[in-house]
Amino acid sequence: MATTPFTSLPEALRWLDSHVDFESSMPSRRALPTLDRMRELVDLLGHPEQAFPSIHVTGTNGKGSTAAMITALLGANGLSVGTYTSPNLSRVNERISRNAEPITDESFTELLSALSLLEPLLSERPTRFELLTAAAFKWFADEAVDAGVIEVGLGGTWDCTNVVDADVSVVTNISFDHTEVLGPTLEGIASDKAGIIKAGSRAVIGETDLALVEVLCSRAAEAGAVEVWVLGTEFDCTANRLAVGGRMVDLRTPRAIYEEVFVPLRGAHQGTNAACALAAAEAFFGAPLDEAVVDEGFDAVSVPGRLEVVGRHPLCLLDGAHNVAGMEALASAIIEEFAVAGSGVAVVGMLTGRDPSAMLAPLRRTGIELVVACAPNSPRAMSNDVVAEAARSLGFSALVADSVTEAVTVARSRTPDDGLLVVAGSLYVVADARAFILEGAPRV
Repeated sequence: MATTPFTSLPEALRWLDSHVDFESSMPSRRALPTLDRMRELVDLLGHPEQAFPSIHVTGTNGKGSTAAMITALLGANGLSVGTYTSPNLSRVNERISRNAEPITDESFTELLSALSLLEPLLSERPTRFELLTAAAFKWFADEAVDAGVIEVGLGGTWDCTNVVDADVSVVTNISFDHTEVLGPTLEGIASDKAGIIKAGSRAVIGETDLALVEVLCSRAAEAGAVEVWVLGTEFDCTANRLAVGGRMVDLRTPRAIYEEVFVPLRGAHQGTNAACALAAAEAFFGAPLDEAVVDEGFDAVSVPGRLEVVGRHPLCLLDGAHNVAGMEALASAIIEEFAVAGSGVAVVGMLTGRDPSAMLAPLRRTGIELVVACAPNSPRAMSNDVVAEAARSLGFSALVADSVTEAVTVARSRTPDDGLLVVAGSLYVVADARAFILEGAPRV
């Protein structure tokens, strides 16, 4: 507990990190799901989440990329945009940004100081993620942003971001992830994520499985959404071609057609994310966007750690794929966009709760021969030995490293100059590898 404002961001972050962090130690299930703590917190703050219109983004994969695209499109249309995302790659400041610029240390310290002084008034101690979410809402309100783009942390219905009454709700897709919390079926996961859809809002659905679309649309109708736009019906990515440094796509929304739009992100799945983002922006404005605005917006998009090239000899690729669907998308991208003459090596680390064999299996079709297994820097890390054994059972050669930096060093030594080095399995692994490769030091 703090009784005086913090004098530095490190001091404030020590207080923040003293709170329960479900990102580091995921609960096995939600025994008594509730938004009561978050509602009490925003009530004490004067309901900053009501100070700006918002777009709320959930889904199993693609949330971060879609949120970044929406932010860029709204910004290109002249709005000041606050964006809240998770997790971060290097600094926690990245989670809270305005016009794609992270919150300053000074502002962040002030916000956490204010929250620390309010904490004794709460009936129950908040979690770390609840405090970060409250900080984001308060800063967006203080900065008088024109719009907020809010990425769900986990699920939807009971995620603490769900105190927002969003104008537009986006569900990118549904696949298996966090089943220990969200439940064992895709229909259950879809129902949970659809909980962000509110009365009077517009819902943008990027899922295409008809059974799951039915669940999502049914929940949207129950919530009182005024419109529901579904990928392949009301909006779509009608052409998706490989381009230098990204994709060249044709996009269709309920009110317009946009041809030959360059999206500077790699992977065919980014075409679908782009379609969701553009539909969300159109739903937000209630009108189509000018073609020049669309081009300017997409051109400004950058999402580090998602199919990011950070080296050329050998070709070094970082991707935050952390579930089976993500690894499938990574494998497809490697085959389409990153064919190399030499052999491939993958640095892979995972969190517990994953099926390592199912996660690694998509890489079998990419030409990767060696897996260097490491443990993410997280209390939820899966043993590197378990990952290595799964790799061997699939026919890969496998080595074990004691850290991400050691794994990258070993992998580099085993990758020929004309080969491919891939880092994947967890954003924690990608973050540490990225810092080591680009800065020569591990992330702190």
